[in-house]
Amino acid sequence: MNTSTVRVIFDTDIGTDVDDALALAVLLGSPEVDLLGCTTVYGDTRLRARLAKRLARLADRSLTVVPGAGRPLTDRPVWWAGHEGRLFADLDAEQVDQGDAAAYLVDQVSRAPGQVDVVAVGPLTNIANAITASPSFARDVRHLWIMGGRFDGPKPEHNLKCDPEAAAIVFGSGAPITVTGLEITTTVRMDAADVAAIAEAGALGKALKAEIEQWWRFWNEEWNNPHDPIAVLTMLVPDLFAVTPEGRVAVGADGSSTFEEGSGRTRVTTSALTEPVAREIVRRIVAAAA
Repeated sequence: MNTSTVRVIFDTDIGTDVDDALALAVLLGSPEVDLLGCTTVYGDTRLRARLAKRLARLADRSLTVVPGAGRPLTDRPVWWAGHEGRLFADLDAEQVDQGDAAAYLVDQVSRAPGQVDVVAVGPLTNIANAITASPSFARDVRHLWIMGGRFDGPKPEHNLKCDPEAAAIVFGSGAPITVTGLEITTTVRMDAADVAAIAEAGALGKALKAEIEQWWRFWNEEWNNPHDPIAVLTMLVPDLFAVTPEGRVAVGADGSSTFEEGSGRTRVTTSALTEPVAREIVRRIVAAAA
């Protein structure tokens, strides 16, 4: 393994918004990434795990996928779009890995302190459970790369709103974090030309095209914001972004998020080179799918 390799665990609510599947494909298409495994969160996490397994297999990759917490830390309803996994009639054939996502995260990070990055692009329940289960997790993880929050106004973002108690634990843990919020991810779009390029690249590309178009029909749009792949690129291509100095993120009871520079270990993404980011997302997805 060369010194530039990034060892990654991907924590995801894959299957609802298509951006999780796109983020997984970006990781699979990045030669510098050693993707140790995937954990799923929020709702039917076994279905989500089977979908992650299938998408990886379409890229000729074998991936460890461990289902995690299906419900938030408190008794909040789970938002379920209803189309999750619908495009794959035989998903039950995918054998997910045994175990608990929080325990898997703790085990992988404790085996190699300071060497494993975690990309978390769903509600933060699994990450909070890992922190609660092991006080050393926040110290041992190399970095948390989070898609979540909104830092240009009071309106809460989905991932933090779904489990604000978990988000408060994560951002209060002292772990080194880079978080990319909606005010950044909504500046990048994928359109029909991007989808056509992805669709030309093998079985995974065709499956992603169908998933993207399903999401477009859900919102009656012909474009989407690739929120989660952008958070992946803050880890892999940091020169495409600007971030704050380290500080502290506070999470409100409604999932709203605010940042204060100073005492803390969290950085917030403040800008992105939108066209290069969009091109890099498509390039890496095509590389995974080819």
